[in-house]
Amino acid sequence: MSESVPGITPEVFAPVEAPVSPPQASEEVEFVQLLTPEGERVEHPDYSFDLDDEAIKGFYRDMTLVRRIDTEATALQRQGELGLWASLLGQEAAQIGSGRALNSKDMVFPTYREHGVAWCQGVDPLRLLGLFRGVDQGAWDPRENNFHLYTIVIGAQTLHATGYAMGQQRDHAIGDAENGEATIAYFGDGASSQGDVNEAFIWASVFNAPVVFFCQNNQWAISEPIDRQTRIPLYQRAAGFGFPGVRVDGNDVLATYAVSQQALSRAREGSGPTLIEAYTYRMGAHTTSDDPTKYRLSEDLEHWKLKDPIERVRAYLTRTAGVDHDFFDQIDAEADGVAATLRAGCLSMPEPELTDFFDTVYVEQTPQLVEQKEQFAAYAASFEGEVR
Repeated sequence: MSESVPGITPEVFAPVEAPVSPPQASEEVEFVQLLTPEGERVEHPDYSFDLDDEAIKGFYRDMTLVRRIDTEATALQRQGELGLWASLLGQEAAQIGSGRALNSKDMVFPTYREHGVAWCQGVDPLRLLGLFRGVDQGAWDPRENNFHLYTIVIGAQTLHATGYAMGQQRDHAIGDAENGEATIAYFGDGASSQGDVNEAFIWASVFNAPVVFFCQNNQWAISEPIDRQTRIPLYQRAAGFGFPGVRVDGNDVLATYAVSQQALSRAREGSGPTLIEAYTYRMGAHTTSDDPTKYRLSEDLEHWKLKDPIERVRAYLTRTAGVDHDFFDQIDAEADGVAATLRAGCLSMPEPELTDFFDTVYVEQTPQLVEQKEQFAAYAASFEGEVR
């Protein structure tokens, strides 16, 4: 039994169409690709990789060392030395390819997972661990490495990036595709549903800001699959805001470099924003507090392991570039050294004095903070023993 409601037609109550499911492991996805999972170079009509094999060897080194840093940090967390760690396992090509496309003047606004981009920008990995160990709030200077502090608030960094890019525009720092300035903002597929991200798209479009929005679509926003975020490929959203979007094979470091290079050049010359969707897969957990076996299939993970970003570069270097085992052994030995240095540095980090936090709120101390610091110090001193 039903009654009509004045002013509302029955169609309003029609069932909502089910969301379009994301591509399954066996389905093909269209994207820009220059290096296949088998390690074969392929051509693309709009993008090309113009660097030599030495550069590709450099990419291999970057990805291998960054993965080892990630592995060591995960182990440190499991052993109680870090409070949390957000793994980049499987996303090395997306981060190294885009990171190496940056020039010395470009500015980076990361999430909390861009360890590979931090590596490209020269940020000491130990500084990243200090944040996750809880001994500081991010100890690197964003101006020194053009790499801002990690952003925990999902999507907020896209607004920060857009504002910074508008500042570059007003400082007349754009107009030269090679020597101008651009900004790049990293975020995930889950963050694409945030209001902040969409507001950043609007501002960037309307003001033609020199910003590249780099979305690492790793298929999962913690336990929520991509079909809960969108009914169309994410890169197509850019058209609705009035700027170009492109989807790249996020496990292909050559293609990621080429696509990022073109988007950054476009921003630097004053042609406005671009949305890059790096189609990849999070092979590890969202963070070390997550258990992905509870919400995704093991066969999907096995499928994506065959597309490993590091293995495809190794296959190319071995079969096509004639690189011998000595090179790979050397990189593995270097990775062991980086891991050992990282572990030793993490374990030797001094514990902070809690009163120190009052000193880093503002550049110049205020009377109110001085009073609060004194009150806290007196409170801490009321306990037996040393309170840190």
